[in-house]
Amino acid sequence: MPELAGQTVVLIGGSAGIGLETARRARAEGAEVVLTGRDQGRLDRAARDVGAARTASFDATDPAAIAGFFEDLPGQVDHVLVTAGGPNYKPLLEMEPAEISAAIGDHAVQAVVVARHARDRMRPGGTLLFMGGTGGRRISREIGIVSAASAALPPLIATLALELAPIRVNLIAAGFVDTPLSARLLGQAIEERRAELRATLPIARVVEAADVAALAVHLMANTALTGATYDIDGGQQFTR
Repeated sequence: MPELAGQTVVLIGGSAGIGLETARRARAEGAEVVLTGRDQGRLDRAARDVGAARTASFDATDPAAIAGFFEDLPGQVDHVLVTAGGPNYKPLLEMEPAEISAAIGDHAVQAVVVARHARDRMRPGGTLLFMGGTGGRRISREIGIVSAASAALPPLIATLALELAPIRVNLIAAGFVDTPLSARLLGQAIEERRAELRATLPIARVVEAADVAALAVHLMANTALTGATYDIDGGQQFTR
C-alpha cells in the first residue's frame, strides 16, 4: 500500500523546486496535496501538474497570511513542509541592522508561526518539516551570516518537537540542491558549480530536488522520527 494513502500534505512554497517535487512524491504515495506560493500563475501550473486538491497564494513571511491560511483549511491535515525563503549571502559588514535581524530570525520566526497555527489543524503523529542547510556549518567569508542562521534551527526544531508532541517536527539540512532558486542565485556560474560538485562529491552527482523529496516523504511516513536534523548534501560538507 502507498505510504501516505488517505493522508493530506501541505507544501508551503510548493509551486517549484523541492516543494513541488515533494508534492509529486507525496501524490505517488497516495496523498492529497495542498500547494501554496506567492506567484498565482506558477502555483496554478504546479497544481495542474500534480493534481493538487487545493491551492493558496500568499507571502509565507507574513504571519497574518499564515494564520489565515490555516484557519481557512476545510479540514485536518497530516503533514506540512515549509520550503519558502532563501539565504542571504551579503557580507556581514555591508548589512544593515534590519537585514541582520531578518537573516538570523526570519526562518526561526516562520517556523514558530507555522507551528503555532498548524497544530490545531494537524492529526496526531503527523509531521512538520522545515528546511535548513549543511553549508552554514563551515564559517567562511562567502556565506557570511548564513552560519549563524543555520545554527539556530536544530535546537529550535527540537524544542518545537517537545512542545507539539505527538505532532512530530523535523529539520532537513540540505547542501547544494539543483533547483530553480539555485540557478537564479548563481546565474551563469550554475554549470560550473554543477561540474565542480560532480567531480568532488562522494556520490559523483549533484543532489536534485527529487532526492530531498524522497527524504521528506520518508520523514512523513516514519512515525518514530521527531526532533532531529537530517542531512542531505551528497557528502558536500566533508569535501571542503
